[in-house]
This record gives sequence, structure tokens and C-alpha cells, in this order.
Amino acid sequence: MPPRITPLTDPEPAASSRRLAWLASDAEGAPLGSAYVRLFTDEGRRHLAELEIAVHAAERRRGVGGALLDAATAAARADGRRSLVAQAGTGSPGDLFLAARGFRRVLALTYARLPLPDLDLTQIDAVAERPHPGYALTHWDGVVPPALAAGFALSRRAMDDMPMEETDYGTVVWDVDRVVAVAEAVLKRGEALHTVAVLDRSDESVVGFSELVVPGDGRGDAQHYGTGVLPEHRGHGLGLWMKAESIRLARARYPELSGLLTDTADSNAPMLAINDALGYLPTHRAVEYQRDL
Repeated sequence: MPPRITPLTDPEPAASSRRLAWLASDAEGAPLGSAYVRLFTDEGRRHLAELEIAVHAAERRRGVGGALLDAATAAARADGRRSLVAQAGTGSPGDLFLAARGFRRVLALTYARLPLPDLDLTQIDAVAERPHPGYALTHWDGVVPPALAAGFALSRRAMDDMPMEETDYGTVVWDVDRVVAVAEAVLKRGEALHTVAVLDRSDESVVGFSELVVPGDGRGDAQHYGTGVLPEHRGHGLGLWMKAESIRLARARYPELSGLLTDTADSNAPMLAINDALGYLPTHRAVEYQRDL
């Protein structure tokens, strides 16, 4: 008997997206799996839908995932979406599932972790304290200070040419309202957001940034968000400089923090080199899949 697919309501739509959800259950109502589709609503990504499917291990190969995928795909098409993307660990059941159902591999990712308790800070300090003529480091907690808000929003275009290989990701359009809303969303979740930025001394403009999100209790692993440098300021080691300063601040402020997590496209050689130089160790790899709708 095919699974019963029940649409659900997402109680908390985000500022730049909304989610659709489905629950798969058997004839007795026991849950078998779930699916979510995130429909982006911000300018530059209204063509895109992002899929997550989870099926209980004991229920796989019984049509549950396929039924959930059919519901999600139909909803994305009905909403006028052009591309449906999903991510799976390399070699995982999800990897095999997506490859067998009309998705194509468009991006390979390497996930890495920097273990903090035994970290040799002398090397990190040396990088963070290395002078960079014409530039200065600054940092803030939570929402960007008003004096830097406009410049920080403009600096977000540093991510526009981030290697995404064949992914139809679109472009995220940033303004002051958006950078404030993102920071407030992190704080609302009970986490801490810390940003290190580089200023051009000639005009005090923000030319690069590196963000770190720390669990509210200061324990476990923190997650790097974006790290980027404006194209016209690359080639001066600013990305390495910011990330080293971010590590140093995290180690000093959160002595019980276990590690820092990051993920990088395999085609982003400069960022992979930065992570390697700072001691990040690969933990696993993943593949981004895409279905053209």
C-alpha cells in the first residue's frame, strides 16, 4: 500500500523564504518520513526551491521517498520554480536516491572542523597580528553597528562570485535591512553572532568580513557563515587574516567551545587553502544536486 502523504503547515516563515512540508505515514498513521521545500522569496532567488527529505531507515526502498519527492516537486512546479536543489552526503542513501531520480550533481563540498582545545594559538596569533598596510581589522557582536551598516551591506557582494559550479543559485541582494534581519534571526534562536571585518584605511569602508555563529551556551561547535573579500581587494591575505582573528576571539571568549565548523566548495581553492593553513581538518564531503523543473 502506498504511503499516505499529508501536507503540513510551517509555523515560522523566514524573512526571505517560506517552507512547505509533508509527512508520510502508513495505514495506521505511523510516521515513515518527511519532506520540506523552502521557497525563496527574496529578489534574485525567486526561481529556486530547496528540498530536504528524510525517511526512516527501516522504511527505505518502499516508495516513501519517491512519494514525498513527487509531492515536493509538484508543489515547486506549481509555484513557478525553475530549479529544485538538494544536498546529500557523498555515498549516503540520499546521494544514491537523488542520482536515481533525475537530479544531477552540480556542486561538491568539503566540510571541515578546527578542534579548539589543543589548538596552538601561537601560529594563529602570528597570522592575526601580521600587519596589512592600508587595512585594519574590526569586529562586532550581533547586529552591525549603525556606522558600519551601509558599508557592510555593500561588502556582501564579495559573495556574489563564490564558486557555485553549475548550481542555479541566483544572487542574494543585500541591503541594511537584510543584514540586520539576518543578525536578529540568529539572536532570536538564542545563538551569538560574531563578525570580523576588514576596513580600507583610505576611506574606512568595509572590504571583507567573516561571520561566526556560536551556540548560546558557548559549548560544542560553532559554525562559520560567510567569509568574503571584495574582488578589488583580493590578493592581500585578508581572508586568512580575518579568519585567524575570528578563531582567536572565539578561543578567548568561549573557553568551553570544542571546535569551529566550515564548509567549502571543492572549486574554491583559495578558501580551501586558508582552512588548511589554519589547521581545519576535513570531516566529510557532500554533493549538491539539482533538478531543472
